[in-house]
Amino acid sequence: MKAFTGAAFATLCALALSGCIDSEGPTLPDAKPVFGEKLKLQFFTLRKGFAQEPEQATFVWNGSLYAHVSGGMKDVSGFSVHPFEAGDYILQEVPVRHPRITEYALVHKIADAVYQVIAIDEADADEATRTAHCGKGSKTDASPCRIATRDQLFDFARATAARRKDDGGLVLRLDDGSDRRHKPRR
Repeated sequence: MKAFTGAAFATLCALALSGCIDSEGPTLPDAKPVFGEKLKLQFFTLRKGFAQEPEQATFVWNGSLYAHVSGGMKDVSGFSVHPFEAGDYILQEVPVRHPRITEYALVHKIADAVYQVIAIDEADADEATRTAHCGKGSKTDASPCRIATRDQLFDFARATAARRKDDGGLVLRLDDGSDRRHKPRR
């Protein structure tokens, strides 16, 4: 599995790892700014239950995705977040290294402004699902599991959600400073 790109997006998608699903372009259209117009995030890689490799990054909604504007996570050019099942979300990430490929992660809310991000991994699904849904990338793009539809994505996301993993990434949503109404004046 990939690590949410850099600690957090490595968390987000834990994406750069083999075994994760991807697609040629996004399979979930009509993205909306689910978490507001601006996101300041603190990322950690989760390994064996421990948070490591802290990294912060800021993303701004550009009308179609949260685009990277500053901080770490330079391997991620942008992402969108889509409501899924049981209060979880699916993250569609556009990596810098392959801008025409979309990678996916499951985002599970742990507490207010605290999320676990787990790459959606083909290995979490049974053999029949992998056989039915996994296509392969091109010779220059060795995707282990290339999907094409929303239903395929949801089948793999459900399999990953059922695994209850303790790895991936931990993401904290920080105050982005945009709401000054509640801050004391000096």
